[in-house]
Amino acid sequence: QVQLVESGGGLVQPGGSLRLSCAASGRIFGINNMGWYRQVPGIERELVATITRGGSTNYADSVKGRFTISRDDAKNTLYLQMNSLKPEDTAVYYCNMRVKVSAVLSGYLEVWGQGTLVTVSS
Repeated sequence: QVQLVESGGGLVQPGGSLRLSCAASGRIFGINNMGWYRQVPGIERELVATITRGGSTNYADSVKGRFTISRDDAKNTLYLQMNSLKPEDTAVYYCNMRVKVSAVLSGYLEVWGQGTLVTVSS
């Protein structure tokens, strides 16, 4: 089995910063694309940022210039550095990875973290 464990969420004032981490464990033969998503109750989950196996990144317009996604493949870990946080960033943040679970098969499984709550408030 493969599990993603998230950490780093919490309460922060507007303009502050947080760093989220997402560590994968289990039978892992490789990790392809990774991403961060966020969700408010009753609202569809939205994409925040993605990073490819080769390190190419993409960001939602709402976070561009403020958030930075990165990965450490030696640790099977994904990060999201969040700066200049706004109340609109308040949400549960979920990490996502496409994980290779076989040395032979070419396909990847999509795995989600449990979510970590980020609250931006005065």
